[in-house]
Amino acid sequence: LIGSPPGYIGYSEGGQLTEQIYKKPHTVILFDEIEKAHPDIYNIMLQILDEGRLTDTTGKLIDFTNTIILLTSNLGCPKNYDIYLKNKNYLSNLDLEQIKKNIKLNINNYFKPELLNRLTNILIFNPLNINNLLLIFDKFIQELKIKLNLNKININ
Repeated sequence: LIGSPPGYIGYSEGGQLTEQIYKKPHTVILFDEIEKAHPDIYNIMLQILDEGRLTDTTGKLIDFTNTIILLTSNLGCPKNYDIYLKNKNYLSNLDLEQIKKNIKLNINNYFKPELLNRLTNILIFNPLNINNLLLIFDKFIQELKIKLNLNKININ
């Protein structure tokens, strides 16, 4: 992310992250499933979130003040929702609150407070319900119909 150490191939080049931000400082960066990252990434994240800048291995100072950083995580999310769906086919508000509470607990246990305190916001998304899934499904079916229609194939 910040470049190779001295003596390694590519030392004279910057890192993938730092070079991209140097070229395009107004950028959105997504770190997907951050909990699976190498533990050293958290030290880099602390530097970026605290100081707003990072020095790559070539000594170049990279400014992150105009960069939006998004971190995603699945910590605390249920593997399946069967325990919530006994004798019903929807998640109640009480179920959703319990899930959110479990997610927050897992996040607080996994990440260091120094990192959590530097985050602007933590958003917890509700699981998709059947109506959301039907809308998504319908959108993909409509796109498929258009592609098939271009090839003179119709489906009903």
